[in-house]
Amino acid sequence: MTRESLLVSTLVELADNLVDNYDIIDILTLLSDRCVETIDASSAGVMLARPGGNLQYIASSSESMKALELFQIQVNEGPCVDCYATGVAIVNHELLDSDETWPNFTPRAIARGYRSVHCLPLRLRGQTIGALNLFRSGVGLLSPEDVMVAQGFADVATIAILQHQSSLSARLLNEQLNFALNSRIVIEQAKGMISQSAHCDMDLAFERLRGHARNHNVRLTDVASRIVEGTLDLGELDPPHAKKSASSK
Repeated sequence: MTRESLLVSTLVELADNLVDNYDIIDILTLLSDRCVETIDASSAGVMLARPGGNLQYIASSSESMKALELFQIQVNEGPCVDCYATGVAIVNHELLDSDETWPNFTPRAIARGYRSVHCLPLRLRGQTIGALNLFRSGVGLLSPEDVMVAQGFADVATIAILQHQSSLSARLLNEQLNFALNSRIVIEQAKGMISQSAHCDMDLAFERLRGHARNHNVRLTDVASRIVEGTLDLGELDPPHAKKSASSK
């Protein structure tokens, strides 16, 4: 599939998922994955702000990316923290041992094999609600086209979070963000249970969880909740890469 075809496919898939009962974590995970597939990035992730301004991890393309997102929150330092605070994009920032911009974050990112970062605000009509992070294992500049695609993904992510309405009251927005962030906790619990049961890493555990939800047209959060509650036996999960046949739909 060409890059142009993948971009169109992504937008169609996102539009198809933006319904009243959409799963925000699944949508933002899709965006993270497609950033890696279509942009010269090694990993991608999304962080959102809780009502009151505290950033929280919400989705990523890998466990390695997730660990760096959580570290930024822990030390209150890093590209996402700055991007959210200022509402200004960070593009083509090279990570160096002598980097004084983020003295705690930079060594941790370099140790995980990353050499440059890019961060775009999730912003709509002057309101910044989070940031999209892109990490690269190589140095060098993102092309203007890649930056444009990344910004487009950031804009789509923002619209997904704010739903398809032209505006939301503060109360409804807070409820939407709180639901997404609380859902992340349940998903992490379910991933841990799958990982322990199947003796697999957390990336594969999440792939099985997400794949089962998509195969059965059920929200990711609902599948995770059933696993945590014990109403869905782990042995009933679809095997990795399994897809429903046309006859079973």
